Amino acid sequence: MRIAARGLEFEVRVGGPEGGEPVLLLHGFPQHSGEWDDVVPALHAAGLRTYALDQRGYSPGARPAAVKAYRMPELVADAVAVLDALGVEAAHVVGHDWGAVVAWKLAAGHTDRVRTLTAVSVPHPAAMAHALTTDTRQKARSAYMVLFRQTGRAERALLALKGFGLRRLLRGVGGRARVAAYADPMREPGALTAALNWYRAMSRRDMATTGPVPVPTTYVWSDRDFAIGRTAAEACAAHVPGDYRFVVLPGVTHWIPDEAPAALAEAILARVRA
Repeated sequence: MRIAARGLEFEVRVGGPEGGEPVLLLHGFPQHSGEWDDVVPALHAAGLRTYALDQRGYSPGARPAAVKAYRMPELVADAVAVLDALGVEAAHVVGHDWGAVVAWKLAAGHTDRVRTLTAVSVPHPAAMAHALTTDTRQKARSAYMVLFRQTGRAERALLALKGFGLRRLLRGVGGRARVAAYADPMREPGALTAALNWYRAMSRRDMATTGPVPVPTTYVWSDRDFAIGRTAAEACAAHVPGDYRFVVLPGVTHWIPDEAPAALAEAILARVRA
């Protein structure tokens, strides 16, 4: 489905029974809405209606050139506008990686639009900002962002040798076909730059000042995540004053929706049904 919102066109994968409770699915970098393909069958079987959004920079019709167009308020406003266009007053929101950041900000700033939140891999932005300031190991884990913020250099590093850098980054998602399904779209003209602009527009202050999330929330973290350490993960609880669950998936890497879809679906359904 193609959705017109805010002067842009977003691709949305829709599934599940009509009339089911709505679930908005927000992907991360450098993936797209297809990362939820192995998760949604269980949600559909439970009667939920899913909307997996290709976010700004990933939908070809929503790819503005300016870096400032990828600031977090714009990304959150996209999610709200897509819900409006779908006629969804409030949804269960699930986000992975950068999609989790958008989901946290959405739940903090637009509480009336979020029934429940399931954040995957990336914790509350303020918890992440605190860890980046206080935890040397988290700083080391996040060092790749320095490269990603460098216009031109990051593209060359990731796209050289027919996208070897991208494929290496994605090596935990599964076999060659699955890696290619994510890496190949990023090799289209302008696609990778648009995706990297999320990093280039990132503001540490914007992350640190994210407010508390009052909606029922589950945070799913995996202990082999190369990007997010335990300090940031455990600090998340302090930013959710209401019903909060911390789910740890042992032996799983950063790519939870691809690597552990059944466990993730179970966590989402437990949150939705609570």
